Amino acid sequence: MENTQTTTNNKIHPHKFTLWMGIGSIVMMFAGLTSAYIVKRNQSGWQTFDLPSAFWVSTILIVMSSVSVHLSVKSFKERGMNSYRKLLAITGVLGVAFIATQFIGFKEFWNVGMTLQANVAFSFLYVIVGLHAVHVIGGVIAIIVMSLKAFSTKKRNYSIVPVELIATYWHFVDILWIYLLIFLIMIR
Repeated sequence: MENTQTTTNNKIHPHKFTLWMGIGSIVMMFAGLTSAYIVKRNQSGWQTFDLPSAFWVSTILIVMSSVSVHLSVKSFKERGMNSYRKLLAITGVLGVAFIATQFIGFKEFWNVGMTLQANVAFSFLYVIVGLHAVHVIGGVIAIIVMSLKAFSTKKRNYSIVPVELIATYWHFVDILWIYLLIFLIMIR
């Protein structure tokens, strides 16, 4: 009788690897932007500002969406497809609400004269927060696509990989927003 050994293959899925590489790139971009912000704020003419209340509301919304996407992954793993669909849709709605409250916050800035041309501090704020919003919009689009597939009557694919990818990305944009909010509070 011959003994055979089975080895487990603990390789990361190529899509997950690609996502982590993308997240690393985004982290580097925001590290560069926040570093430049710190350097520039020491120059003369820099104006400080208070964050609009809409940014606090948007923070609550994105944290709630992170909870709902976590619960949707859990439901998917337990084959609770109705719950998965609802929670994924809730995550998408909360993502859209986050973007809307960010827009309201920028409208508050605009109404008090904090425009791109008014001061370099405001330009940095618009670029940093605006780039984050672009990444959230990308996540919302992915969630909409996932929701459409989840509600589709065509052949079902029960692969957990796409679900985990969107959840990982969504948690990332949540953590990134919390970092940016704390950064803007402490450094402004």
